Amino acid sequence: MSRKRPHHGSRRRGTHPKPRKQRVLLEGTLQILRPGMAQVHTSEGTFAVARRGVREGMNGDVVQISLIPMHGRRGEPVAYVQGVLQRASSTLLGIYGFADPLGVVTPLDSRLVHDFFVLPEDNCASRLGIREGDVVSARIIEYPTRQSAGVATIERRLGSAEELDVNIEAVIASYGLATEFLSATVSEAEGIVADVATALSRDDLRRDLREELCVTVDPTDARDFDDAVGAWRLADGGYGVHVHIADVTNYVSWSSSMDAEARQRTCSVYLADRVIPMLPERLCNDVCSLRPNEDRLAMTVCLELDANGGVIGVEAFPSAIRSRARLSYDEVDKILAGTCDAQSLPCSPGTHEDVAATLAVLDEVARLREKMRRQRGSIDFSSVESKVVLDGEGKPLDILVRRRTRATSLVEEAMLMANEAVAKMLAERDVATAYRVHERPAPADLIDVVGVLRELGLVSNEEAGRVVEGSPHALQTVLGKAAGTNNEYLVNTLLLRAQKRAIYLPHNDGHYALGAKAYCHFTSPIRRYPDVLVHRALKALLYGGKPMPWQRQTERALPQLCATCSERERVADAAARASEHVKMAELYAGRIGMSYSGIVVGCERFGLFVMLDDTCVQGFVPVRALGDEWFSYDQKRLSLTGESSGRIWRVGQRVAVSVAEVDVPKGRIDFALAGNKRQNP
Repeated sequence: MSRKRPHHGSRRRGTHPKPRKQRVLLEGTLQILRPGMAQVHTSEGTFAVARRGVREGMNGDVVQISLIPMHGRRGEPVAYVQGVLQRASSTLLGIYGFADPLGVVTPLDSRLVHDFFVLPEDNCASRLGIREGDVVSARIIEYPTRQSAGVATIERRLGSAEELDVNIEAVIASYGLATEFLSATVSEAEGIVADVATALSRDDLRRDLREELCVTVDPTDARDFDDAVGAWRLADGGYGVHVHIADVTNYVSWSSSMDAEARQRTCSVYLADRVIPMLPERLCNDVCSLRPNEDRLAMTVCLELDANGGVIGVEAFPSAIRSRARLSYDEVDKILAGTCDAQSLPCSPGTHEDVAATLAVLDEVARLREKMRRQRGSIDFSSVESKVVLDGEGKPLDILVRRRTRATSLVEEAMLMANEAVAKMLAERDVATAYRVHERPAPADLIDVVGVLRELGLVSNEEAGRVVEGSPHALQTVLGKAAGTNNEYLVNTLLLRAQKRAIYLPHNDGHYALGAKAYCHFTSPIRRYPDVLVHRALKALLYGGKPMPWQRQTERALPQLCATCSERERVADAAARASEHVKMAELYAGRIGMSYSGIVVGCERFGLFVMLDDTCVQGFVPVRALGDEWFSYDQKRLSLTGESSGRIWRVGQRVAVSVAEVDVPKGRIDFALAGNKRQNP
């Protein structure tokens, strides 16, 4: 006979109902990193979102979440979105399609997983002359929920797939980059003129240096010239170096619309085919840009160096300058190498020999400064940069590999000196501003690295202890031993992974990798907002007197501004890389089956990342292309080992690969092992 169930509400003898555990709900901002990966920033910390936990949330939304314990995540809970409290976006960019009787807008932003429908009664498409495949700007009418789809109406046609580079537009949308300025911002900028004469007459501190020789040295495709440099030898064997930086804050006040937008953008974004500027073009490419043979306002840092390159005197002040030449890195390298005559330089008449002499002094100073930085513990990791060369229509033609040269070094060392000198001036007086801070790596992050370095024979027991302590000289020694060997990429990768990321903070904590007690970004105010903050702080120090209202406003906002600048810098870097990858994939789509030599620069459980020798383009060899066996992954040594064959694949290993498959929209290139008949499906 079956036992009767107790009546609902009854209680078994000796038992008590368990109290229902209250579910804790938190509020936070949802950040979708990429499809399938998101996190929520709350006052209690940042929590990863479960795989299907985003639900109706969209990037940037203020959401309410619940936390659920998750096994296999070190006890860390994962978040589930329970509701949206505030929407971050009301518009989107997408590609228009038609699914009778509905129109469909498919978002270009890869983080938006829902399509939006255009209702049959909405005649926006016909009214605006929109055809299937056009890129459009749409306004959201109804947001998607777990029960219903989103609804939108089209406000503007941006162009067809033939008129626009849809893949780059998708990158712009996916990283939330603002491409247009407010009309008020544009109007403000258009009303600005350089007016150097008036600035000189009204400012007793501003010095007229227009007769002093200085030049700009930049990449060939640069248009915004932040800095100009001049240098000469002193009678006592030392050196004088002047670093002139565009005086952006003379034209952009804290209360202006231009500054408000710059605070939101925080930096210019350099994509493969365009620049999305922090400031309107009127400023960044004209009024503020230190263009040759034009009078411009600047902030100047005068550096006096001894014969060994040590800084023994610093002075900073507002100035007026006139650059005598706009030089490219290639031109400067040829002059320094003696393969080009000074008369071939694009200089002001009669200044060719003086410009060449200035470059020679800057080159000499750079060598001394590099030596001095190494002695004090500055760490230089090896790196190369690949940039796609495009034709006038944005089609990829070739890959340009940029490496450090004498020309890039002389500019870099001058900028490092100026940045450090300004930071020291501000830090010694406890001035709050956006300092560039890089912390020493944690010993726990270096312990695993040391094990690999021992296996490679790069450290002794004594040296291993110093590496774990984060001794910069010990890291220098290891990098020096690995340089030029097959282990160079492995060692650089392992040590770079152990480093903390440099960030902006409202107080000075020094810069570990540069070996600098104080550091800031001062030399690029046209394209970086932290530099604008530093310029204002420096001016406040130089001019003294009663604090201005904007100083109090800036100081209150400084912690959040530093955090925002650090975050947006990461976004800008990621967007730039994504755009380059798209164009590289577009180029290699025409090279399917072609073979190349390369080196393994990354190893994950799912395959190898290989960098080609000739272009430094990176592609992926999936683990299935390595052979028909199981591969075990060693995270500490960054290697894959075939369990049957015993063959090891690791970072630093040389390989021959062929282009197997290309996904242009995702910027992905897949390789197969050259000569291996097994291709990617």
